[in-house]
Amino acid sequence: MLKRKTRELLDSLDKPSKSDLKDVLLNLEITKQEVEGSLESAGGKPYYRKLLYQTEEVELLVMNWSQLECAPHDHGESQGWIQVLAGTSVNAVFEIDEKGWPSELFEEQHQQGKCFYAPKRGVHKMSAGGGKDLVTLHLYSPPISGMKVYDLEKCAACIVSDDCGAWWPEEQRQKVKEIQLEKRIK
Repeated sequence: MLKRKTRELLDSLDKPSKSDLKDVLLNLEITKQEVEGSLESAGGKPYYRKLLYQTEEVELLVMNWSQLECAPHDHGESQGWIQVLAGTSVNAVFEIDEKGWPSELFEEQHQQGKCFYAPKRGVHKMSAGGGKDLVTLHLYSPPISGMKVYDLEKCAACIVSDDCGAWWPEEQRQKVKEIQLEKRIK
């Protein structure tokens, strides 16, 4: 049922707009119970992610979060929506200054059932709120490629491979391009 409905809704998308993506995500009506078989432990990372469906236009992922927060990151040239299937998401939104440094603008919490937007090149970081399990569903267009992850302690950013999540890569092959940022004067 989940695969058929997902295929029907996602295969019809052609260069979807922001509102198209949100409408489709909500119309999928996916529940945590439907994706539980796809969830695994995060294994020392901020989250475990599973690709549920992908076309040339979109990708649908489910993420099972640990109690670690991910690094500040963007989604390359992709835009998308994130839906909270269980728990509470803490989402911090950043702006990038003229030297390439991310600075936190605000933090917001999203409860189960809520959706929030991730704009193209928008930088954010997420974590599970309230010490509870967090499961999120993500719909992006186009599929994420060229994601930039920031490590503020190292004064660096890194374009990561498509199989890396929103954390500093441990494997050299996942570092597509490392970028040294100017030291920040506080």
